[in-house]
Order: sequence, then C-alpha cells, then structure tokens
Amino acid sequence: MKFNVVIVDDTASNISLISDLISSVEDCTAIGFTSARHALAWCLENKPDLVIFNYAMPEFDGVEILKRLRMRLGYENTPVMILTDNNAIKVRHLVLQYGANDFIVKPIDPIEFVARIRNLLALQRSQRQLKDHAVWLAEEIAKATEDILAREHEMIFRLSKAVDSRDPVTGAHVMRMAHFSRLIAKNLGLSDTDQETILAAAPMHDIGKIATPDYVLLKQGRLSSDEFDVMKRHTTQGYDILQGSQSVILQAAAEIALTHHEKFDGTGYPQGLVGNLIPLFARICSVADVFDALTSMRPYKMAWEDEAAIAWLRKEAGFHFDPDCVEAFLANWDEICEIRARFVDDNTALNVSGLGEY
Repeated sequence: MKFNVVIVDDTASNISLISDLISSVEDCTAIGFTSARHALAWCLENKPDLVIFNYAMPEFDGVEILKRLRMRLGYENTPVMILTDNNAIKVRHLVLQYGANDFIVKPIDPIEFVARIRNLLALQRSQRQLKDHAVWLAEEIAKATEDILAREHEMIFRLSKAVDSRDPVTGAHVMRMAHFSRLIAKNLGLSDTDQETILAAAPMHDIGKIATPDYVLLKQGRLSSDEFDVMKRHTTQGYDILQGSQSVILQAAAEIALTHHEKFDGTGYPQGLVGNLIPLFARICSVADVFDALTSMRPYKMAWEDEAAIAWLRKEAGFHFDPDCVEAFLANWDEICEIRARFVDDNTALNVSGLGEY
C-alpha cells in the first residue's frame, strides 16, 4: 500500500528535512510545497494520504487550510499534522478543534516525528481497508441482488410457461407484448426501472388462466355468455395467485393481472374502472396485448393486417384504450417490427377453424 505525504512549509530547508524523514517510512512518497495555495489545490485534485503543514504560512494560516480541506467531500478524515512553535499552546488547541489529527512542536525531534507519522499512516491504512471492504461488500450485495432478480425472472418465466401449456396462445405472444409494453413505457417517459419492471411483469398478465377450465380455455369459436363469465375470472384468479408478494415485480404483475381487461371508458372488467383509475401498467399492457392478439393467428381466427389493427387502436383510443398509450405505442413502428422479428410464432400447429373476433 503506497502513501502520498504532502509537506507544506514556506522554508525549503524544512521541506527537505521532513522529506528525508518521510523517506525512512516504508511505502511513503513526500511531495513538498512552499505555497499553501498551491498545496491545497494539489490536495483537492489528488487526495493525499497525509498532510503536514506549518501553521504560520504567508498566504493563510493552518486554520484556514484545515477549513478548506475539511469542507471538501471525501476529505473529512484525511490525516493532518500541524507544525507549531514551542510556545503556541493556544494555536495547538485551535487546530485540534478544527480537525487536525496531530501536531508536532518545532524544532522537530526525528524519532518522535517518525513515530507519529507511522501512527497517522496506520490510521489511513485502516480507513482505506474499511473503504475497500465497503466497496467489496457493495459489489457482493449487487451480485446477490442480481442473482435474486435472475431467479425471480426465471420463476416468472416458468409460471408463464405453465399457462402456455394450457392456453393455445404461444409463448412468443407474451414475449412480444412484454417488449411492446416496455416500448410504450419508454415512449411515455417512464424511468428505466419502471421499463424493466413492466418487461418482467407483463408476461404474467394471464397467469389466472391456469385456473380456467379446459372447456372454456380451449374452446374454438365464440364463448357463450356463461363461458365468458368463467373466462373473465382469470383476472381475479391471477391477482389471487400473485398478490401479497414482497417482490416489486410480482406486485406489478398482480396489478396487471387484475386490471388489464379494464377499459378506459369504464366498460371493462372486473371492476369497471374508468380512465386514470386504471393502473398505468395495466393501460400499457392492454394496448400491447390487444394489438398482438389482433395481428396474430389463433386457433379461432386469422391474423389482422397491421393497417386494420392500427386503425382499430386509434378508433378505440379514449374508449377501450388510454389515448396516450396508443400514441406511445405507434410512435416507434420500426422498434415494433424489430420486436416481432425477434419473437416469431410457430404457426404450424395451429388449426384455424370456427374463426371469430380477436
């Protein structure tokens, strides 16, 4: 561990003497200044390990140097030694009050001086080790947090796959709508954290379908009124599965699962929420989910052309959808196309019959 020791004295011979003594301490480099102003400027740029200065300097005294040094963030604990005259007891008291760690009386006793220097550098060594440990600990916490988030995302992905195993909707759909949702969030000006949260949470919007009976979930063609009532329960059932978690992602997923079928004009389900009373993440996911459903082939329908789907989104803005979310979605068509190219359906297994609406 190397140490830079700054020496400030208006007499060059004093700097030379102290530098020689410093050189006897292992791993120390002495840097001398006859100008307090230049020394302070160097210290604030280079972060010394120890500062030794003569109290009575021409430009400003030791108290002023201490004040300026201690005011700088990160220099609160930099070891400082003051050189004072033998009869300057009040001065010594004053510099200790303003944050000096030690002082030594001139003329300097070499043995005492070197011993005190070693003590101050031992303090600095401990501070460095503590700081290094804090940095290491922060890095380890970041790694552990990253691992926890990775496991959380894996759990979400596996739960989404559990739904995919029963629902004819492909896994590519949930990935597209999740990335569409992040794109909308980005264009609405949401934070990077919110963008990543909705990306992770959106695939679980239909998790409640795991509790939907096969005769409803797998039916080809239109659902009867009673069957539709059963299907609508997937919103509350999804919420019941996800609610109560300490995870921010699962909290968002629970909210999305419950409210992604609400409509901006209040005609949606399960609560009939209106406008901004619908959580923003759910309003975003609604646009992403419906657009991808419209433009994807399903066992019960053909895919809509993009132009028709876009026209329908615009028509339903203010009724089914939040108009701001519609505009945010359509603001970057190239990114929409890129997302669709990345997550492509395998339509070979789809048997299109009993064609109906989306």
